[in-house]
Amino acid sequence: MNTMKLYTNGEITVIWRPDLCCHSGNCIRGLPRVFRADKKPWVDLTGASTAEIRRQCDECPSGALAWSIAGK
Repeated sequence: MNTMKLYTNGEITVIWRPDLCCHSGNCIRGLPRVFRADKKPWVDLTGASTAEIRRQCDECPSGALAWSIAGK
């Protein structure tokens, strides 16, 4: 299906591809203030710094989470 969801805070855009997600939970365990499975929307970019969010997205084992500089 190739669904893609975008979340931005003006500095960074987090790209989530749910079709790729293997539900390892790395994101939720690593940054629970940002990645919150029990909330809608489940990504809240006010919960951590841009650097922390980038690092956590880079740890996604399935590649379902990625990031880009906002506006690029």
